[in-house]
Amino acid sequence: MDDKNVKQRFEGIVDALSAPTSYLKVCHEHYEDEPMPSIAVLQDIVEKCRQLIFPGFYGFIPINPTTLKYYTGLLVDQIYEMLNDQVLAGLCFSCTQERTVELLMSRKKLSKQITIDFIESIPMLREKMSKDVEAAFLNDPAASHQGEVVFSYPSIKAICNYRVAHCLYKLGVPMIPRIISELAHSETGIDIHPHAQIGESFSIDHGTGVVIGSTCIIGDRVQLFQGVTLGAKSFPLDENGNPIKGIARHPIVENDVVIYSNATILGRITVGHHATIGGNVWVTDDVLPYARIIQGRSRVEKFIDGGGI
Repeated sequence: MDDKNVKQRFEGIVDALSAPTSYLKVCHEHYEDEPMPSIAVLQDIVEKCRQLIFPGFYGFIPINPTTLKYYTGLLVDQIYEMLNDQVLAGLCFSCTQERTVELLMSRKKLSKQITIDFIESIPMLREKMSKDVEAAFLNDPAASHQGEVVFSYPSIKAICNYRVAHCLYKLGVPMIPRIISELAHSETGIDIHPHAQIGESFSIDHGTGVVIGSTCIIGDRVQLFQGVTLGAKSFPLDENGNPIKGIARHPIVENDVVIYSNATILGRITVGHHATIGGNVWVTDDVLPYARIIQGRSRVEKFIDGGGI
């Protein structure tokens, strides 16, 4: 194939990709002076939040009373500058109003207030995460100490991302919380929607394949194992056949529940406190407090000379 033929084919490809009918459904019209969400920047923000929440484990913050305050102040300032831009990007990206100077100024003011509110919540996030770490340590006989949990357990990274994302979600930030939760999903295989409500001392053992839907409500001291799905049983449709948004469709899991590996719990049902859900079971009805839901015992049949038992 000669160069002239290659050029002609490329021109046809460029024309096809430039046709409005080709890109209208998958493009975003960017407006001047509006920042765009950045996955790389959000990952950096999460890493800096981890450094603040777990000083001495992430990053290079020395645990020295004479310098700790300096490094903490530096991180807080960096998070403020970076997150302020990303919150503004989320507000602008999701905006459907006609762009005006006044609208942009109001969103800049709102993004600053949200960012400050988030930073004020970081001490609370540290307290919650310390309880999550303690729960993971106490629930896992293989854990030698809490430092091992912080350093090496993927569930701690996923829960940390969730708690950061959930805080931003409650503050009214669009787009950005979901990106943060999906960063953890990619990193750990644990998928926690930022809208879900999760109590204290939450632990996930191993973790790969865990899915927690957006309208889940999870109480305190709940323990999940790998492959657990807290999902929706069905999606009601509107008159146009599209799923209706915002309906509570995921499980409520009360305090002190244990759910073992690969259990699937679907629909707006309630798993009562202190219940135990065994592995590989499918649950679509309410579970009473203190109940134990397990698989039926398998039968082993012995055949002799081709006959029965």
